[in-house]
Amino acid sequence: MAKKRVLVKFSGEALAGEAGHGIDTQILKYISGEIKSLVDAGIEVGIVIGGGNIIRGVTAAKDGIIKRTSADYMGMLATVINGVAMQEACEHAGLEVRMQAAIKMEQIAEPYINRRAIRHLEKKRVVIFSAGTGNPFFTTDTAATLRAVEIGAEVIIKATKVDGVYDKDPHKYSDAVKLPELTYEQALHDHIKVMDDTAIALAKDNKLPIIVCDMSKKGNLLDILQGNMQNCSIVK
Repeated sequence: MAKKRVLVKFSGEALAGEAGHGIDTQILKYISGEIKSLVDAGIEVGIVIGGGNIIRGVTAAKDGIIKRTSADYMGMLATVINGVAMQEACEHAGLEVRMQAAIKMEQIAEPYINRRAIRHLEKKRVVIFSAGTGNPFFTTDTAATLRAVEIGAEVIIKATKVDGVYDKDPHKYSDAVKLPELTYEQALHDHIKVMDDTAIALAKDNKLPIIVCDMSKKGNLLDILQGNMQNCSIVK
């Protein structure tokens, strides 16, 4: 069944390309093109991007020199940098975009206001949600799930480097088995890292389906949202 409103979660690392860090503008161009195809099809789109291409809070705090709270705030700021880049790329592709941040920074982004975000979506503007939840100790997966629930998205899509969920890392194990469909309980019980446990539990409580797909397959996002579920996995 075709979807009307979705939230797409991209990892920060996805923006880095082959370099492994920073922002690859050609990847921004590709992603913005994929988002445009959704908007052109009448789908309302929210976006959350991680910050791992710049800094990850957990990694920055691992030796104890930087406190975890401060490290997580650094990570939130990284997502704002990525959000500004994505906003520019989407506008370059001809889309109307608004970025909202969970931390006040008026010169860069609107504050996150739920009703305003929904109104932007209704006006066919892409809304980029940055700065995570605004709180340390929560991942951008959890932020994405929270925003998806708050805006009434029908589904959350986690755009990754693999075509779905596997019982183990397919890049490391040749015998990894794809799981086209699984339950929230299965993902939590078997520690299948679709998203972090907090995000999965939040999706479960709100009956929000999680779709995991390969972002590098051109047209895949639109195909999935129009009902072609061959190149993805779904948690529900």
